[in-house]
Amino acid sequence: MILIADSGSTKTEWCLIDSNGKTKEFSTEGYNPCYMGADRLSEIVKPNLPKYFDTACVTTVAFYGAGVYEDKYSVIEQAIHPIFPNAQIDAAMDLIGSARSLLGRDNGFAAILGTGTNSCLYDGMKVTLNIDSLGFLLGDEGSGGYMGKRLIGDYIRGYMPADLREKFLDTYRLTNDELIERIYSNPMPNSYCASFTRFLTGEHAGHEYLEQHIIRDSFRDFFKNIVSRYPAYEQYSFNCVGSIGWIFRQALEEIAQEYHMQTGNIISSPMEGLIKYHYSPPAINDMISSSDNFAD
Repeated sequence: MILIADSGSTKTEWCLIDSNGKTKEFSTEGYNPCYMGADRLSEIVKPNLPKYFDTACVTTVAFYGAGVYEDKYSVIEQAIHPIFPNAQIDAAMDLIGSARSLLGRDNGFAAILGTGTNSCLYDGMKVTLNIDSLGFLLGDEGSGGYMGKRLIGDYIRGYMPADLREKFLDTYRLTNDELIERIYSNPMPNSYCASFTRFLTGEHAGHEYLEQHIIRDSFRDFFKNIVSRYPAYEQYSFNCVGSIGWIFRQALEEIAQEYHMQTGNIISSPMEGLIKYHYSPPAINDMISSSDNFAD
């Protein structure tokens, strides 16, 4: 059995795959080894495992996550190995997981556009080049945090069109001072700002100011400052995973076209691609009669 984890700072998606390819998905709270120790990951995993399956049968745990740098691999292994004693632990950054999901074992360009931004060139096995997004304070162009920051800034400065400014105040009921205070006092200001991207959808979707100034200009900044800095970037297709890229994929595809880049895969979650990457169906002659390892 194979266990795959796609972990963010707020939520972790898990998928168990048995020998016949049957899957069982579940979720837990997020985990970031930059801020939490091995004990905390164990506390998150143990009580949330699906019932009635033998943890000793898990042969591989592939854990992809934010903050899973090379010096944190041992933290993941310390937490996971006691729970799954017979498993090989494969820990890697979420960017590697995204590249494997989008490109499999082919080379190409892969990006993450969610709360934050990341991108790379990938050779089918590993990341060969990564231009630093610089994080929320200095960069993260094209991300939900970046869009939310622009939206809030325009609201406070009075640049937002009057009709939208009235709806924004109606929706959030926050003064300028309250908005600034909440951003600067929030332990995760990127996530807080990204939460305002909900204002870009629903009844406000299609408004020229939101479409052009917030969404498309944010994606243009992403291509100008990051994507176009990769050598010979135009020879690659644009592949992306993440909620922001998925929700605003039409605008994203248009901006990619402006930069002479063909669109490849744009998906909301890497899990389906990771299942394909890690699971190889057994030969027909090796198949045995099904016996469920998971409870329904």
